[in-house]
Amino acid sequence: MRLRNWIAVVVSVLLLVAVGIVGVLVNRSALRAADTVHRADTQALAVNNATLAGQLQLLSAKDLAAFAAAYPFNLGAGQAGDRAALDEYVRKSSLFSYGAAIMTPTGTLLNATENPLPDPSDAAYTAMRAMLAEGDPGFSSVMRVEHADGTSVAVQAVAVPIAVGGATAAVLVGFSELAKTTLQAYTAKLKSTAHVTLIMDSAGVIGYSSDASLIGTTAAPAIVASITAHPDGPTFVEYDAGGEQIASVVTGDMMPGGWSYARTQSMASFDGAVHSRSQTINVALLAMLLIGAVGISILGYRTQVQRRRADEKFQALFQHAPDMVAVLDAGGRVAFSSPSAASVLRLPVGSMQGTSVFELVHPEDRPAMMAAFDELLSERAGVLRLQTRVLNATGVPAWFEFTASNQMHNPALTGIVINARDISESRAFQERLAHEAQHDPLTGLPNRRRLQDALGTSLRRDSVAVLFVDLDGFKPVNDAYGHEAGDELLRQVAERLSACIRQEDVLARVGGDEFVVLMPGIIAGSDAEAMSARVRSAVQRPFLVLGHDVTIGASVGVHLADPSDDPDQALRAADHAMYAVKRRGGGHYTATPEPREPARAGRHRATD
Repeated sequence: MRLRNWIAVVVSVLLLVAVGIVGVLVNRSALRAADTVHRADTQALAVNNATLAGQLQLLSAKDLAAFAAAYPFNLGAGQAGDRAALDEYVRKSSLFSYGAAIMTPTGTLLNATENPLPDPSDAAYTAMRAMLAEGDPGFSSVMRVEHADGTSVAVQAVAVPIAVGGATAAVLVGFSELAKTTLQAYTAKLKSTAHVTLIMDSAGVIGYSSDASLIGTTAAPAIVASITAHPDGPTFVEYDAGGEQIASVVTGDMMPGGWSYARTQSMASFDGAVHSRSQTINVALLAMLLIGAVGISILGYRTQVQRRRADEKFQALFQHAPDMVAVLDAGGRVAFSSPSAASVLRLPVGSMQGTSVFELVHPEDRPAMMAAFDELLSERAGVLRLQTRVLNATGVPAWFEFTASNQMHNPALTGIVINARDISESRAFQERLAHEAQHDPLTGLPNRRRLQDALGTSLRRDSVAVLFVDLDGFKPVNDAYGHEAGDELLRQVAERLSACIRQEDVLARVGGDEFVVLMPGIIAGSDAEAMSARVRSAVQRPFLVLGHDVTIGASVGVHLADPSDDPDQALRAADHAMYAVKRRGGGHYTATPEPREPARAGRHRATD
């Protein structure tokens, strides 16, 4: 009997050991899978943010190129007209408010605005000049400029060629104080106690950061080494910083000029609750092994207690995890869902069982979701990732990223395993960046880029009346009361003009005090003239600006464009009509149709 009992104890202990080993291996496998998904999502987010930041840099180069094409530079050393044009551009620009300069292709300074600029021999210009040599806009590394009062600022230079006769005659360079740029403002909004966002040049010097105090400093050596070792794609870097283990995702030089994006945080915050729960499960399994060795008399009881505790911990992990997990049958009905799924969607616990997952998908996204589901069913062990909108219990949509795996062949699951996470904040940030790229930050109106897209689209369908509006008397207001008053006046003008136009019309701000109104479907000059009169009447009414009564006027040039017109040519015709009004002393003027000529980027006009 004793031998039989010992055999039972030994067998029980061996079984427990085997179960414990299997449990640890399964737990490690699940942990590795969770880490893989987490790292892939983090890398994808880093690539998206780096791409958006790079697009903002390219937009600044496009704005500089438009100025280079629009103004007929003299290109003489110290030429007063060129200097005045540079000063005016810097004054109006929200991208290069620090300064601008004209240099020869070899780096000799010809003209510059007032603020001190980096020495033309600064090594940070190397990447910029290399890009210019390849025919692309140039972006410098971070440069320090010392001021006379002993302070210094970190700046970046963006350069575009000035072409004369089809050849590069000089280089137009715009300088941005990094701490005051639009990109820095957006990066600062990413500030979090859990992580720090960095955007660095090729040498690892930080140009933009969610922690503004880091601008101008050098990133950790491990991050700098990763930029050099992995220039073509995102990678993870782990290193020690003052006794704390740090995890960073670094994109490599994906941005113009060899700039890179990085997001750093402690390993503890990066691993999160998953690793903590994994250690808890491992401890529970070891406890089961120790309990099994105590004896056959309490083996069964202890085993049941530990199993119940393990189940409670496992359920707690699913209950509070931010991601939703579900198993669907071949018809798309929910066979199993984690408790967190009902919590995230504000549904009663258990109410999702047996319902069709497609009923939760936004009606506009439902056909694509069903097609993707059918394609996944046809692929054994296939994996699918997509983003779609999901409706909660109140009918409010939220963006979710789905990872679906075909496990129909797996007898333990026999279904499609879904892992979903809420990405509404990330989507909102991306949409916000896209909106800011096509709208004027001061007035909220569409900018020139958005205007040109709208004009091109309208001309493909119908005739369009183009009204080019330039404010008369704006500069004296700016000079008398300051730039804040000028900005406030522009905002009030935008509000009044918005109230004048039709619902289908487009109002855009295209320059300092210049606005454009597009009126699709207008073919009669009388309709355009009526709108011109409303615009001038609205602008001529007095404004109350920072406690001052201000009265200004408007010169309006009108061009009636038909579908055969080139969008750039139509804008230039309205612009020329406006300047004809200016020469006559203000008011209204309709452009006379001119012979067609090839469209050219920008416009040229003399300045006072």
